[in-house]
This record gives sequence, C-alpha cells and structure tokens, in this order.
Amino acid sequence: MDFSIAARLRSFGYAFAGFSFMLRTQHNAWLHLLASLAVVAAGFALKVNADDWRWLIAAVALVWLAEAINTAFEHLCDVVSPEFHPSVKRAKDIAAAAVLVSAIAAALIGALTFAPYVLR
Repeated sequence: MDFSIAARLRSFGYAFAGFSFMLRTQHNAWLHLLASLAVVAAGFALKVNADDWRWLIAAVALVWLAEAINTAFEHLCDVVSPEFHPSVKRAKDIAAAAVLVSAIAAALIGALTFAPYVLR
C-alpha cells in the first residue's frame, strides 16, 4: 500500500474509537482517567519542572498502555473462547496483573516526583 494522508487520518479515527470503547466499557479506565487528571492538576498546581513532567507523563502513559493492551487482550480472548476456560482465565488474570504492576509503578513514580514539591 502506498502512503496516504487519508489513510493516516482514518488510523487516528480507529485509535480514538478504541480509546472511546475502552472508556465506555472498562470501569478501571475511568479510574485511570481520574488519576491522570489528578496528576496533571497536581503538576500544574505544584509548578512541576520539565524534567519531572517527563516522569509523570511516562508514568501516566505506562498505565494507559497497559490498560489498552489488557482491554484488547480480554476482548480477543472472549471472541476466541466465549465459554469459560481455565487457561483463558489465567491469561486474562496475567494481563490484569500487568495493569496493576504499571499502576503501582506509576504511583511510586508520582510519589517520588511530587514529594520534593510537597515537602518544601
């Protein structure tokens, strides 16, 4: 396929549709959205410098990336194996664990990044 600006624009539409679907169907995505907004608000309120913004953006992106992959994985598993299967359950649990690990890491990054601003 040749490069096409129209095709690139459509690909953004697909990505936004996926993000919208994730927000509509995943309760934890709403929690991630609230946490993301809280991080941005705290960053502005505390006048975080550019170096620290890099860490905060990376932490927020890590969680959203894990949540998106987990959501895609869960839906793919549901199509491939609509009936319960212990191996599919384990795979879904592992994908959910990846989100948990990324959220814990993001919380630690946030605490380490915000601490100097809060404690001054």
